[in-house]
Amino acid sequence: MTNPLIEQARLLDFAAIAPEHVTPALDVLLKDAHEALEKACAAQPASWETTVDPLETALTRLARAWGAVGHLMGVMDSPALRETFNANLPRVAQFYIALSQNEALFARYKEIAAGAGFKTLDALKRRVIDHELRDFRLSGAELAPGPKARLKALEEESSRLSQKFSENLLDATNAFALDIKDRSELDGIPEDICETYAEAARAAGVEGWRITLQIPSYLPVMQYAASRALRERLYRAYSTRASELDNPARDNTPVIARLLDIRYEQAHLLGMKDYAEVSLATKMARKPERVTAFLEQLARSARPKALADYAELEAFARDKLGIESLQPWDTAWASEKLRRAKYNYSGQEVRRYFTLPAVFQGMFRMVENLFDIRITPDSAPVWHPDVQFWRISDKSGRLIAQFYTDLYARASKRGGAWMDNDSTYAVLPDGSVRTPTAYLVCNFQKPVGDKPATLTHDDVTTLFHEFGHGLHHMLSRVGIAQLSGINGFEWDAVEMPSQFMENWAWNFDIVETLSAHVETGEKLPRDLFDRMLAAKNFQSGMFCVRQLEFALFDMRIHGDPESSHAADFQKVLDDVRREVAVTPSAPFNRFAQSFSHIFAGGYAAGYYSYKWAEVLSADAFSAFEEEGLFNKATGRRWLDEVISRGASRDAMESFVAFRGREPSIEPLLRHTGIIG
Repeated sequence: MTNPLIEQARLLDFAAIAPEHVTPALDVLLKDAHEALEKACAAQPASWETTVDPLETALTRLARAWGAVGHLMGVMDSPALRETFNANLPRVAQFYIALSQNEALFARYKEIAAGAGFKTLDALKRRVIDHELRDFRLSGAELAPGPKARLKALEEESSRLSQKFSENLLDATNAFALDIKDRSELDGIPEDICETYAEAARAAGVEGWRITLQIPSYLPVMQYAASRALRERLYRAYSTRASELDNPARDNTPVIARLLDIRYEQAHLLGMKDYAEVSLATKMARKPERVTAFLEQLARSARPKALADYAELEAFARDKLGIESLQPWDTAWASEKLRRAKYNYSGQEVRRYFTLPAVFQGMFRMVENLFDIRITPDSAPVWHPDVQFWRISDKSGRLIAQFYTDLYARASKRGGAWMDNDSTYAVLPDGSVRTPTAYLVCNFQKPVGDKPATLTHDDVTTLFHEFGHGLHHMLSRVGIAQLSGINGFEWDAVEMPSQFMENWAWNFDIVETLSAHVETGEKLPRDLFDRMLAAKNFQSGMFCVRQLEFALFDMRIHGDPESSHAADFQKVLDDVRREVAVTPSAPFNRFAQSFSHIFAGGYAAGYYSYKWAEVLSADAFSAFEEEGLFNKATGRRWLDEVISRGASRDAMESFVAFRGREPSIEPLLRHTGIIG
């Protein structure tokens, strides 16, 4: 029997990958990687050709197979796949941790760096060696045997706990279903949304309407449901997922506590004062103090507008909606009512103009014009019938990259939206070129019947955001894989290309090309867009301080040399909320237990990256505002100096090369309406 994880074609055969392939594939690929590691460590003399290239080839095959399994866990979770993933997770984690601490390999890299030939290596290869030496030290390669073994054990435990966090949250989300028998309980919710609830009920074999905690199902209740009791019930279920107030078997509270203890101990084993120092050692900001100062500066700027936003909402709720005391389950509903009263349009009205085929066509055409590329449908084996496959070519038809889109929510899929990759652009040792492939994953509402899917404008900006990540990965021209695309790119700058793309979803010339009414095919009217634009910064102060709440919580629990905060992380969150938040939070709210970014997603002591990168992206887009939104020379400079550069140089150098100066916070404050 062939194994698609071993016999890796240029495009993986996702339709053929089954749980029973995972263990045999890892048997082979881990053995190959161990053999390549032994040869690399024995190479005399150590050089790029004898040490780095052969090891990279073996590691790429292993990473590709395990990455595909991890990807399927995110989009097609099943009991069988979960069982084999968790069975193999320890040995994969052990291999990578041992690799990161391997003294013999560390010695080979130091030998290369100290050798006479180092200066003759090209700048990219020297940069890879420098990064490897840094990462070896951060992994504890220089520690004594006892602390090194302890660090390895902590890393292995951390990887298991992060996976457990994700599983608990997915299971908690999927465990809830509310079946409605009386249609009047859904008053206020748009009819097409109710039809999706009815379809969910039919699929489950029950009568009436079924609401779940997946975002496309949950959010319309919070925005539109007239029933305050229904909103409260959904809010309570959503905000207590995977906590002690949910099923104890999937409580993430002890998982968080142990992860925080682990990170605290890891930092001290590495001789650092706290985990924030560990995290920031490879990031653009470098120092935790700099991050905290940045967040606090932004809070001082944004909080007055946030307070004004909330005061307006409270007054409207009291005077127009008869709500004397605004509760957390009222906020989204009252905000939608206020926004409609102020700007005279509903999000659901806008949604009917954004059909998915039209959005794709308009987004693709915009990117084609900006970067002089072509995007067309392609074919490949896929993991689910909803998945589509695309190719990016240059004007002559030469293949540049390919990507998958998996856009609809389903029970087997974790929530949120993300970009990941199967392969990275590189010029291989034999001189051939490996083209990149990427996955763009969202959780939009699936259409019912024969009509196309419709997207909210927030969905549209999400799609632009993830495609920005994809372009950053796919349009790389860096021939060394370790520095190509998003590989090696500073994590606090990685959101810059994605957030930059969101700006185009607010340009009427582009929005017009994205729209085609689901019933009539008409374009979005200019007067409706003008009302949307007027409302663009509606409650932007509230949104900003909400993000700052998350970022400050993250930095506080990871940036204390005196405590891991394992026992009091909820108190830390409560303290941060009192400091910066303006909207009420229910005492039973357990946000931390679903905060996947920092407990399962690689953003520990790094959630600030979203705001940090937003400063970069807003300032970058201001160059287009100054030079012409469709100025091809500006687009070419953005591609040449930022998008295609990967991690071939520091992100700040790339930004300055594009902008001509270091970033300013002023464009972000202006774009979000915090200053005039």
